[in-house]
Amino acid sequence: MAGHRKTRKGKQTTTILVVRVFAIILLCLGFFVAFRYYRRQALQQEQIRQAELAKQEAAAKLLRQKKAFIQKVGPISQNVDKGTGLLPSITIAQACLESNYGQSALSQKYNNLFGVKGTNPNTSAVMTTKEYSNGKWVTVKARFQIYDSYEASIRAHVRLFQQGTSWNKDQYKDVLAAKDYKSQAKALVTDGYATDPDYSTKLINLIEQYNLNKYDN
Repeated sequence: MAGHRKTRKGKQTTTILVVRVFAIILLCLGFFVAFRYYRRQALQQEQIRQAELAKQEAAAKLLRQKKAFIQKVGPISQNVDKGTGLLPSITIAQACLESNYGQSALSQKYNNLFGVKGTNPNTSAVMTTKEYSNGKWVTVKARFQIYDSYEASIRAHVRLFQQGTSWNKDQYKDVLAAKDYKSQAKALVTDGYATDPDYSTKLINLIEQYNLNKYDN
C-alpha cells in the first residue's frame, strides 16, 4: 500500500510538473507573440512617422523653392511692369503657374517663363507641351522662343500686352484697363490670352496664397 501511495504521489508530482512546464511554455509563447506583435506595431509606427517626416521635409523644400523663385522674379516684374498697366502680381503669378516656379524644362533650358512660341529656328527650340483644346488637355510639339534671362522673358511678356497680337493690337485692352489683380486675371481669359478655363482662378489663388499683391504697391 505504501508503495502504491508513493507511486501515485510520484505520478501526481510529475503531472503537476508537466502542467507547470506547459504553463510556463504557454506563458513564454504568449510573451513572445505579444513582443513580436508590439515590435511590429512599433516598426510600422516608426515607418509611418519617417514617411510623414520625409513628406513634411519635401513639402518644406518645395515651399522654399517656390518662395526663392518668387523672390527672384518679383523685383524684376515690379521694375519691368512699372507704368505699363500690367500688375506685377499678375506677371509673377503667371510666371509661377506657367513655368512651375521655374522648374519647367522650358524655363530652365531657355528662360522662357510664359510658354511664348517662336518661329525663327535660330532663336527658338522645339519642345513638347500640353495645351487645352476642345475641352481637354492634349500633348503637342511646338517651337518656343529662347531668352537669355528671366528679365528678357518678362520684358517680351509685357510687350505682348502693350502691342497686342499681329491680328489685333488691342487684343489685351481689357487686361491693361483692369485696376486690380482679380479683374486683370479674369480679363486674361476674356481677352483670349489663356485657353485654360480655370486660369484666372489659379492666378488669383496664387496671388492670395503668397501675398503677391504686395509687389503692386
